[in-house]
Amino acid sequence: MTTDIKHLHYFLEVAVRKSFTKAAHHLYVTQPTISKMVRDIEDELGMVLLDRTGKEIELTDAGKIVFEQAQQIVQSFAHLSDELSDLTHAKRGKLTVGLPPMIGIHFFPSILSRFRKDFPGISLHIAEYGAKRVADCITEGLLEVGVTVGKINEEYFNSFVFFDDCLRLVVNTSSPLANRNQVALADLYNEHFILFPEDFALRGMIINCCNKAGYQPNIVFESSQWEFIVKMVSEGFGIAFLPERIIQKMEKKTESIVTLPIVETELNWRLSMIWKKNHYLSYAARTWVSETRAALNGVN
Repeated sequence: MTTDIKHLHYFLEVAVRKSFTKAAHHLYVTQPTISKMVRDIEDELGMVLLDRTGKEIELTDAGKIVFEQAQQIVQSFAHLSDELSDLTHAKRGKLTVGLPPMIGIHFFPSILSRFRKDFPGISLHIAEYGAKRVADCITEGLLEVGVTVGKINEEYFNSFVFFDDCLRLVVNTSSPLANRNQVALADLYNEHFILFPEDFALRGMIINCCNKAGYQPNIVFESSQWEFIVKMVSEGFGIAFLPERIIQKMEKKTESIVTLPIVETELNWRLSMIWKKNHYLSYAARTWVSETRAALNGVN
């Protein structure tokens, strides 16, 4: 075979981003270049790997098989390079950290700045993904480390918790709920829910708890921005759930909202740094884990 690592890497980018244009932009190459790379693989294998007929690129059955194998090959090659780099004690490397946008802006600006200053040989990048997607990307080997929310599957991840806060219900002052001392999810089955998008772990936690309470929540609006969510509640658009520490700051600035404790104690905003279990971590990733563990110690 004439297909090399670069061919496979380009194919993976197209498959993950479901677009030749987006993949080319991310890789800083022209679209014809990346299209030719993928076509070379298809010609060599004698099979169509990507369905190009829809709005988004989709993997064919053959493409799914090649995608799984290509991931393993590219990851193995990257790990080989990392281990050889470690051997030279060069203290260099590349690292992309998965950070949910809302978490990144509140906890990591100073940490990122100090890390770049203390370790100039490490090329550090941030992938702003929802917590669920961060965990999925680490499982699939697309990221080495990242931050996620909620309970950690210890079978798949190593981790350390750096923040734990309860969720509070946010309602408009005109709501009948506003005069309560606390609320249970079972009381909210007729309410309009404002939730985070699908790749946010908190969304899944809230929906699961509602399901346990016997109903499917009526989701009327989605946003990844805390301020926007609070504004929509203040306009009487629906109810929302936000971490106590975050909403305390916003509640003082917004007169038309009230926050209430929730009976269900499993609804919390537990933040953890995670990385794949029984998996080689590059020098850059090990340094990030060590430095952030020290920096975030006692952040509560």
